[in-house]
Amino acid sequence: MKDGYIKVAACTPKIKVADVDFNVKSIIAQINECKQKQVKIAVFPELCVTGYTCQDLFFQSTLLDNAMLGLIDIVNATKGYDAVFAVGLPVFAFNKVYNCAAILQNGKILSFVVKTYLPNYNEFYEARHFAAYDGRQAELDLSKFGYTDSKVRFGQFVFACENIPELVLGYELCEDLWTADPVSNHLAKAGATLICNLSASDEVIGKETYRRQLVSNQSARLVSGYVYCSAGDGESTQDMVFSGHNIIAENGAILKESTLFRNEVTISEIDVKKLAFERRKMSTYDASKDSCIFENTSAIDKISFELDLSDTVITRYVDKTPFIPQDSNERNYRCDLILQMQSQGLKKRIEHTNSQSVVIGISGGLDSCLALLVCVEAMDLLKRPHSDIVAVTMPCFGTTKRTRSNAEIICDALGVTFREVDITKSVLQHFEDIGHDKDNHNVVFENGQARERTKVLMNIANQTNGFVVGTGDLSELALGWATYNGDHMSMYGVNASIPKTLVRHIVKYYGDTCTSDKLRDVLFDILDTPVSPELLPTDETATEITQKTEDLVGPYELHDFYLYNGIRWGFSPEKVYRLARIAFNGEYDDETILKWLRTFYRRFFSQQFKRSCLPDGAKIGSVTLSPRGDWRMPSDAMADIWLNELKALD
Repeated sequence: MKDGYIKVAACTPKIKVADVDFNVKSIIAQINECKQKQVKIAVFPELCVTGYTCQDLFFQSTLLDNAMLGLIDIVNATKGYDAVFAVGLPVFAFNKVYNCAAILQNGKILSFVVKTYLPNYNEFYEARHFAAYDGRQAELDLSKFGYTDSKVRFGQFVFACENIPELVLGYELCEDLWTADPVSNHLAKAGATLICNLSASDEVIGKETYRRQLVSNQSARLVSGYVYCSAGDGESTQDMVFSGHNIIAENGAILKESTLFRNEVTISEIDVKKLAFERRKMSTYDASKDSCIFENTSAIDKISFELDLSDTVITRYVDKTPFIPQDSNERNYRCDLILQMQSQGLKKRIEHTNSQSVVIGISGGLDSCLALLVCVEAMDLLKRPHSDIVAVTMPCFGTTKRTRSNAEIICDALGVTFREVDITKSVLQHFEDIGHDKDNHNVVFENGQARERTKVLMNIANQTNGFVVGTGDLSELALGWATYNGDHMSMYGVNASIPKTLVRHIVKYYGDTCTSDKLRDVLFDILDTPVSPELLPTDETATEITQKTEDLVGPYELHDFYLYNGIRWGFSPEKVYRLARIAFNGEYDDETILKWLRTFYRRFFSQQFKRSCLPDGAKIGSVTLSPRGDWRMPSDAMADIWLNELKALD
């Protein structure tokens, strides 16, 4: 359970309808498999002890009594194991039969959870056999079945883990999820962070997709984990076929899914600390009074349990590029949508200011390339000529022939107004004015060029009755890799919410889909150009870049990973390091990962003052560092406790 990871399982055993002995043995076999794989929360299907499709046999006391005796055998099989299991069976109480989940741990029955909504339409006739939960809280005496530990609670509950406060379990049964007001809504309001569903959902064409969306959306709506377990093909009889469709989801993301008709044990890990972080942030996550049969959340009693604290082996996928979809179709869709969002934001600013032009510094690098493409898209939306875009290249000491050439080629290919302003003399004059030795290549030498370029752009914007479009990206903002009041400043920053790793894919998408061979060729050459500020002297005819950003601040793929996990999800530095070692295994050694993680936290804290006064820029994704978007941080906060946690890892 280290770092909040709880190993969960959805178990679909092979069963035979009404053969309790066979079913109990199958269930115990999968319980033992869960033990071997260190599962802590496991869910079995609805009515799996008897089979869901017993129909009028549910009225037979022989079946009901054998089901309870079989449950006691299952309970005994859990002795010595702290995992919490949920097993479905019919329970006879108050002269009625109830569709229940028995919640088991370490040789004890924690409670019976009762199904609330009974389907009685299409192929389902549950109301014929079962009584619905009516809010009754009771205790059942099972001593006649050999269970003498205590009376067993009966009703609806949440189960709070005493030594892992972020873990609170809630259980619903099949139809309880499919209704207009799912039981899990009330369980989540009562504190449940992990919802488990015992289901017997038959398979018809299209239902698999709907079921997946239902589970995914409910986990997102509740900001919860969700383990959905369904009956398998042993249940198939007469007019229904069951597929054993198991789904494990977390806050909208599907972590693991079973193959249909396999009767599998589906295992993954739910990150309850991640869920708790997100709930803390959401002011609309409400624990308000409820309606329905649960008059308020206090009607859902709490049962406590404990788990042995151990390190959870992570088997779930850890994405090393969390900002970039892995599926190519989804990635292309995302890139197209982002371009539209960026250009719509810029279009609005152009319209509002009645600007006759937009001015952009074009370097031949990726960021300015993407910003230029956004400017072109905005002008197309406005039905204005591309010549209203003024692209300015400003060579100085470190500009290479390759980037200067690419800047001119892309402007020509797009039909924008191109200007070249050599700032070398201006910068040298400035050094003379302030008494700086031009051979001293320190921060004054570098930032003097960046601020001169910004001054040129601002004044050209005045000349052309326009405004300056910024090119800096989200990754640079996170690291503070910008010159204050230099490239840090503009009138609108179109890339401010785009991480560096995603910038590459958007430019590539544009190149892949454009119809101009000339434009495509120059875009692909820009993609092959190393990221560089080009501020240190080089031979004017040089084609190779010697000052490479990633040599100075570290690989952007690492920093984007740190940004997403450490800032977006609030993971501790130790947890970010652990995940990075998994994601980048074989690519970076532990020392390198730790080195740049220290750099990330040090720079992130020390450079907040630059983010506190950012220009406007459209919010694109869930991570933004604008003080008007969703990041509010004091400029002078100390990084010591974060850095000390990393120091302890040494």
